[in-house]
Amino acid sequence: MSVLAVLLQAAPPPQNAWDMIVGGTLPTQIVLLTLLAFSLASWWIIFWKARVFREVRNQADRFLQQMERAQRLEDAYKAILTLPESPYGRVFRQGLNFFSELRPGALREGAAPSQGLSLTQLEALRLVLEKEEAEERDELARGISWLAVVASVSPLLGLLGTVIGVMNAFLGIATTGSSNIGAVAPGVAEALVTTVAGLFVAIPAVIAYNHFVSRLNLVTGELEGFSSEFIGTLAREGRV
Repeated sequence: MSVLAVLLQAAPPPQNAWDMIVGGTLPTQIVLLTLLAFSLASWWIIFWKARVFREVRNQADRFLQQMERAQRLEDAYKAILTLPESPYGRVFRQGLNFFSELRPGALREGAAPSQGLSLTQLEALRLVLEKEEAEERDELARGISWLAVVASVSPLLGLLGTVIGVMNAFLGIATTGSSNIGAVAPGVAEALVTTVAGLFVAIPAVIAYNHFVSRLNLVTGELEGFSSEFIGTLAREGRV
């Protein structure tokens, strides 16, 4: 009788999932440890991005309140300087700084009305705003793609562990020469643990990924709308 057969006969059957994990084969434990690392990483990203988007939402509310109170661009610029850094404030400052480069002194107190922007300058201003929007989106999107990786890879890792476990179970049958369901069931149950673990890791990652992508699209849409409103404000004040 081989060593594997002796071990299979001597080992007591697992009573719960923890027994299956602790008494599992080395490949199964490697898969489970990998899934544990994925789970810890995904939850860290979830808490991190939840805090980031909550702060961005609060910053957006304060920014928009200041913008609504301002009567002119100069007033809005002074108000924004008192607020903490935010994607909305950076887009606004980038656009206003570029406008000031095109029309130096136009935003000073008591400055005489300046000539409006040409079509080429207006298009350049639009490109500057779009570039800043893209940078803000990339910054907010940082880390979210890893949730998609965890969500897609974890079930596959779980399936890999299951396949390995089933192979070991059938190998045990071939070694012992017994096809009794009592001999097969523990190995199959151990194999299925990795599939369950993979789903437990993947499901929160999928939910969080879709949620954060939705929040990201919302912020991006608001930034695009604000850029258009910024150019519209320049037009209303006769600066375009």
